[in-house]
Amino acid sequence: MTDSASAPPEGKATSFMTKLSYGFGAVAFGVKDNGFAYFLLLFYSQVIGVDARLVGLALTAALFIDAFIDPVVGYWSDNFRSRWGRRHPFMYAAAIPITATYFLLWNPPRGWSEMALFWYLLVLAVLIRVLISVYEIPSTAMAPELSEDYDERSSLQSYRSYFGWTGGNAMTVFMFAVLFPMFATTAIPNGQFNRDAYATYGMIASGLILVSIMVSSLGTHGHIQNLKAPPPKRILTPVKIFQEIFETLANRSFIALFIAAIFGAVASGLSAALAFYFYTYFWGFTTQQSGFVTMGVFVSAIIGAVLAPIISRTIGKKRGAIIIGLIAFLGSPVPIVLRLAHVLPGNESPAIFWIVFFTTMFDVGLIICFQILSGAMMGDLVEQAELKTGRRSEGIFFAASAFIRKVVGGLGLIAATMVLTLSGLPAGANPTQVSPETIWKLGAFYVPTILSLWMAMLAVMSAYTLTRTGHEENLRKLAEARKPT
Repeated sequence: MTDSASAPPEGKATSFMTKLSYGFGAVAFGVKDNGFAYFLLLFYSQVIGVDARLVGLALTAALFIDAFIDPVVGYWSDNFRSRWGRRHPFMYAAAIPITATYFLLWNPPRGWSEMALFWYLLVLAVLIRVLISVYEIPSTAMAPELSEDYDERSSLQSYRSYFGWTGGNAMTVFMFAVLFPMFATTAIPNGQFNRDAYATYGMIASGLILVSIMVSSLGTHGHIQNLKAPPPKRILTPVKIFQEIFETLANRSFIALFIAAIFGAVASGLSAALAFYFYTYFWGFTTQQSGFVTMGVFVSAIIGAVLAPIISRTIGKKRGAIIIGLIAFLGSPVPIVLRLAHVLPGNESPAIFWIVFFTTMFDVGLIICFQILSGAMMGDLVEQAELKTGRRSEGIFFAASAFIRKVVGGLGLIAATMVLTLSGLPAGANPTQVSPETIWKLGAFYVPTILSLWMAMLAVMSAYTLTRTGHEENLRKLAEARKPT
């Protein structure tokens, strides 16, 4: 590893293989995230038999603990010294432990008591989340180091986002389309309730996580000599560490992204929590139709990954993110609004499914594009902070972003329960027995809530000030400072 002056020159294109290996590393996080989001609660509560409240407590506690580990990992990675640089030692060290713990998570012991299984789940959930952070934060933080170019960073984020969304969604679709039908038996007609299906999933998913981490780590290993060096050695105390973190993050543009991320995390949690409620109750979709809508995410990921670099090159990241965000977030509830206004036909019309399918597919694609641009905006703050502090702090910036998603993400679930309560939708209700008035209230309370959150996010994001010109000026000043005197 060399000093900062040996980084790839600004404007130099990153090779396709570097982008591919860097991006493929997001599959590990995507697989883990979808497994936790879609299957873990059902598996431990309905299949294994642990009280759902205990499962929820274990998963919430693990999320909370992990959130406060993120800044530690980010700071440690920024300041770590080794012959393999600042990032790769963490990535390599996490690979086998993540694989082993994720496999064990889906293969709990038989015959254990409910409380024993609760502690088993809690310990493994904490370990997996922490280990994923040990890998994901240093890995993600490499983007600003791999290229200083304004547009290349958007391209790197596009690859990362594409593989994260596609990898996670592929395992979800694989579960519903292959494993659950494969493990349906006479005794257990619905394979979703057969623990052997989850054991097989655990084996395949943990193997995919290992491949993802190793491909990304080895594929970017050759860049270690060109990545940034840690700051000079100094005496660090807890107070000094806290001061350095605060100094790094005390930036108007970062604060704008930070607060915007709070609104975005709540909105995303609300949308995700109610997605299948709308598919089932509002639109009357079958399980197969809901699954088919989920498969549209594969196309959405391509739309977002292709569009983001184009937007970055043509109108810039901030302006592009706000424009794309306005289109995506205002467009997202349009089908619901049209139904509430009695413009769309009833659910008996075959056209309804295709309207929802295509609008969802394109809207999610725009949201992915927005996420890529906002992630690249975060990466551009690294040089601005370096000018101020003299330190490279990629890990701190990306850890702070992850911290917010984890700490406030649960608020989206609370917002979802409020919408359900206000609409009067009873738990476990048969879709054919829910009154039209209740369905109308579900949409009527959801739309203004989600729009308020999205618009607040975009309004706060408008306070971000770093432009292409400002980024290039930061690079020029850093180059001047690095010249030998």
